[in-house]
Amino acid sequence: MNQQRKMMMILIIIFIVMIAGGIYFTQNLKKSSSEKSYDKAISYLDKYLKKIKVEQADLKKSTVSLGETKLKDELPDISEYPLTVEGKGEINIEIFSSPEKAGEDTDGWLNEIAEKFNQSGQTVNGKKATVSIRSIASGIAVDYISSQKYVPEAFTPSNELWIEMIRSHKVNLTQIDDGIAPNAAGMLLSSSTYDALQEKYGKVDLGVIVEATCNNEIAMGYTNPYASSTGMNFLISTLSYFDQENPLSTNAISGFQKFQENVPFVSYITMQMRTAAESGSLDAFILEYQTYSNDATLKRDYQFIPFGVRHDSPMYAIGELSSEKQELLKLFTQYCTSGESKKIATEYGFYNNPDYTNTTSYEGDILISAQKLWKEEKDLGKPIIAVFVTDVSGSMSGEPLVQLKQSLINSMQYINSNNHIGLVSYSTDVTINLPINEFNLNQKSYFNGAVESLYANGQTATFDAIMVAADMLVKKQAEVPDSKMMMFVLSDGETNRGHSIEEASNVIKNLNIPIYTIGYNANIAALEKISSINEAASIDANSGNVINELKNLFNSNL
Repeated sequence: MNQQRKMMMILIIIFIVMIAGGIYFTQNLKKSSSEKSYDKAISYLDKYLKKIKVEQADLKKSTVSLGETKLKDELPDISEYPLTVEGKGEINIEIFSSPEKAGEDTDGWLNEIAEKFNQSGQTVNGKKATVSIRSIASGIAVDYISSQKYVPEAFTPSNELWIEMIRSHKVNLTQIDDGIAPNAAGMLLSSSTYDALQEKYGKVDLGVIVEATCNNEIAMGYTNPYASSTGMNFLISTLSYFDQENPLSTNAISGFQKFQENVPFVSYITMQMRTAAESGSLDAFILEYQTYSNDATLKRDYQFIPFGVRHDSPMYAIGELSSEKQELLKLFTQYCTSGESKKIATEYGFYNNPDYTNTTSYEGDILISAQKLWKEEKDLGKPIIAVFVTDVSGSMSGEPLVQLKQSLINSMQYINSNNHIGLVSYSTDVTINLPINEFNLNQKSYFNGAVESLYANGQTATFDAIMVAADMLVKKQAEVPDSKMMMFVLSDGETNRGHSIEEASNVIKNLNIPIYTIGYNANIAALEKISSINEAASIDANSGNVINELKNLFNSNL
C-alpha cells in the first residue's frame, strides 16, 4: 500500500510538472524574440544584482536656481577649439569655419587653401597679409558670435541658416561671397529602401521620405538641430513640408509630431547615426554630399537625395572691419574661388549637385523657434526615464569630480521637467543617491543636493553601478508606460572591480537601454565600448568644455 501511495505521489508530481512546463512552453511560444530576449536579460540582471552591495543615501535638498545660465557663461574658452591655420602677417584676420572644410584629411580643404594663401606673399597696403582659420561647428560658432563671447572677423558656416540666426541677435554681417565651397545636404537611403520607395511613389525626394516615415514604412534618423547644420536644415525643411507658408503653424506641428513618432532617435553626432544605419537600425539618414563622396562604402550602399537649402559655405564679414581687413577678406575669398582653389575643392568633394537649387529662406527668429519646438516635441510628450551614473572612485578625486558636479548642476536646465530622473554613484560599492522621479522642482532640489554631496574614494565598480541603474529603470518603466529608458555614465573610464562589460552587455543590449558616456580625463576607448552596446554616443568632455557638451547632449536626448 505504501509503495502504491509513493507511486501515486510521483505520478502526481510528474503530472504537475508537465502541466507547469506546458504552460511555460505555451506562454513562451507566444512571445516574440525581443520579448524572450528581454526576459532573458531580466534573468541575468536578477542574478548579477545578488552579488552587488547597494546602499541608499539619505535624501538632501539644495536650493535650485530658476534662472537660465547666460549663454556667454556656459561656453568654454575659445582655446577649446584651436586654430587649424595660424596666420602671422602684419595684417591678419581670423575666420570661423565649419568642420567639413576646416577639419582633417578629406575635410581639410580650407586649411590647405589658407596655408597656400599665407605662403603666397599677399600684401595689403604693402603689409604682409595672412588669415587664421578656426574649425568650429556652425551651431557652436553662432553661440560664440551672438553672445559676444568671442567674435572673429569673418565666418563661413555650412549654410545661410546660421547667418540668419546671428542676424536675429542684431549682429552686423556683410556678405562677401554666397558660396566658396558649393555643397548639398542630403538623405542617404539604402539601395533596397530607395528601390521600394521609387516603386511605390514613383519618385524619391524629401516629401516621399517624410510621408514614408509618417506611415512607418522606413526608419529615419537625423542629427541634433542645435549643433548640426544638416540637422537644422532637415528640421526646418520637414516643418516646411507640412506648411510652406508657416513652418510653425498648427498643421506643421501636427505633421511633425506624426513624423517624429517613427523616428527611432535623434543622433547626438553623425557617427552615432552612421553606426545605427550600418547595424540596420535605420533605413535612411542625413549627411552632406562632400562627406558622402569621400566614403566608398557609402557611395556603394546608399543613394543620395539632396534636400533643403544648399550648403555652399557663404563668407561673411562680422562687425565693422577696418578698410585693410575688409580688403584682406575679399582678397582671400577671391583666392578661395580661383581656378586652382576650385580644382582642389572639387577633389575634396565640393562643387557638387549643381542642378539642385533651393531658394527658400527663413528669418532667424523662425529658426530659433523651430529649435525650441523640436526640443519640446521630439519625444511627443512621452517621458524619458534616465539615470545618471557617476564615478566617485579615488581616480576622480580633485578637479575631475569638481567639474563633474558643476557640469551636472549647470546642465539641469536642459532637462525637460516631464522626464523622470535618478542618480547613482559608485566606487568600491554602489549608492542610490536619488531614486527616479519626475523632474519637477522638488526632484531638482533633491538632485542638486545629491550631486553636491558626492565625494571620491575607493575602487571602481562601473558595471555594478550600470546593473543597479538598469534595475531602477526597468522598475520605473513599469510605473510609467510608453516611456523610454536611458542612462548617462560620467567617468574617467577605468574599471577595476565587480562585474565585467561582457556581463553588462548581456543585460543592456536586450533591455535596449542606450548608455551615453561622458569622459573626464578619461580612457575614452573604454567608454566608447560601453556606449557602443546600444549605439549611443561617447563624449570626450575635458574640464573646459563639458558644460557645453552636456547642453548639446541633453538637448538631443532629454
